[in-house]
Amino acid sequence: MRIALLLLPLAASAAAPAVAAPCARQWVAGWASAQMAPTGENRLPPDMLEDSTLRQIIRSSIAGGRVRVRLSNVAGSRSLHLHGATLSRALAAKGSAIDAKSLLPLRFDGQADVTIPPGADYLSDPVSLPVQPFDNLTVSIHFDEGASGQTSHPGSRATSWLLKGDHLGDAAMAGATAVEHWFSLSALEVETCKPSAAIVALGDSITDGRGATTDGNDRWTDNLARRLQADSRTRHLSIINQGIGGNRLLDDGLGPNALARLDRDVLAQPGVRYLILLEGINDIGTLTREAPVSDAQHARLVSRMIGAYRQIIARARGKGIKVIGATIMPFMGSAYYHPDARNEADRQAVNQWIRQPGNFDAVIDFDRLMRDPARPDHLRPRFDVGDSLHPSPEGYRAMGEAIPLDLFR
Repeated sequence: MRIALLLLPLAASAAAPAVAAPCARQWVAGWASAQMAPTGENRLPPDMLEDSTLRQIIRSSIAGGRVRVRLSNVAGSRSLHLHGATLSRALAAKGSAIDAKSLLPLRFDGQADVTIPPGADYLSDPVSLPVQPFDNLTVSIHFDEGASGQTSHPGSRATSWLLKGDHLGDAAMAGATAVEHWFSLSALEVETCKPSAAIVALGDSITDGRGATTDGNDRWTDNLARRLQADSRTRHLSIINQGIGGNRLLDDGLGPNALARLDRDVLAQPGVRYLILLEGINDIGTLTREAPVSDAQHARLVSRMIGAYRQIIARARGKGIKVIGATIMPFMGSAYYHPDARNEADRQAVNQWIRQPGNFDAVIDFDRLMRDPARPDHLRPRFDVGDSLHPSPEGYRAMGEAIPLDLFR
């Protein structure tokens, strides 16, 4: 009798259906853009955002079942009140038309509107919208008052659509003005069921994609993202482009310097496990753009740049992030910076430090890839967009394809 009692539960257990293990859900950055105060022609006229709807197209680089949007008032001097926002699937990579059946209102603490404090970001409540890598999504924002200070990412390389009035629910925004910038939109976060992680690319206009095709998604980070998703061993990785045109390691240029924005643009991104750092060409070029400087000033620049690298490495490693250094590419012949032999010597000295084992956790040698074998201080002609400074779409493709995926395994 005792044996029967012991055997019955075992038999019943064998016949019971298997119970799936609970899903370990996590949030990971699927897309992001570095926000800043726009200047010059990158600023919209002061009243253009007032009582206007801005529809912006973005793409996640990783799959997930739910998403949430991060809106930004980083450059605002007072609170920014937004009347509402929606999320939907775009019908194409360009154009304001959406799939109306996919339209979802975004809520903020359960409310349709949101007030974002000055200098802050604000996450929407999660919404159920299954996304696949490279789905074209739209975020539409109705600004019901002019911003105290516009918050933007000027180098979007993507077309947004702006129209007066509340058009959050419009299937298409007929008559909208095309704007090649992102405004007040800093991130799309994706909830995944499988363990996932993010790679952040921190850089200047070469990471931002100057020379790439508008709406073509052909920056070096886009090319790397496609490779990551094509390989079953790296599909759990997203890549986040945090480049800003004109950005520098040490001083503010276009946007805050790399050290100043490290916390917000890298360390605060959910799920970040890898950092690719490609910064420094603007520091070297700006040093002598207006006039020559002494040998001591050249030496001091190199020393300070290396110090900034050390700071970024230490702070990122403290968060468990692997830091990958990318060598600075040649820019001799640039009409903007008109570099000379001293600037080239600075670049070589910095690259020597980057390549030195033990400084970074790994190195991507973009200099070796992109330089002209006949003139190593110049870009390879077929990789040069024409200004001796920025890669062409072919150059960006070569950069994205040259990065070993083993760095992220």
